[in-house]
Amino acid sequence: MFAPSQEQVRRFFCEAWQKHRAGQPLTPLEAQAADWIAEHPEYHGDLADVDVAVAAQYSVEEGRTNPFLHLSMHLSLIEQVSIDQPRGIKQAVELLAARRGSLHAAHHEAMEALGEMVWAAQRSGQPFDGQAYIDRVRMAATR
Repeated sequence: MFAPSQEQVRRFFCEAWQKHRAGQPLTPLEAQAADWIAEHPEYHGDLADVDVAVAAQYSVEEGRTNPFLHLSMHLSLIEQVSIDQPRGIKQAVELLAARRGSLHAAHHEAMEALGEMVWAAQRSGQPFDGQAYIDRVRMAATR
């Protein structure tokens, strides 16, 4: 299993964005990352300097979204949908994207559900409830 450090994740996103902007070849994962970074111009400054990015702190108290966590969640959803794991997430995200008229908007709603489900599992000490996660995304698609 691949378990990159915080620094490795931040370097990955910064370097993918830098390569994209320079027109350099990208790996498939870097290309996916660059596509999502392009969708988030509010993060471009955060990714401009890798040394600053590695040292940055993103606290809830400051009200700042961690761009690296946010972008990582986009990549997690891409992976979940590509392998339909947990089973049913592909259809749920596709339904939500069709309902919202935007894959990006659907990702944001699914990411909120994912974050809450991970938080609940950690807090309760219980395994992640994949079915509840999918149900939550499906419910969003009906609103």
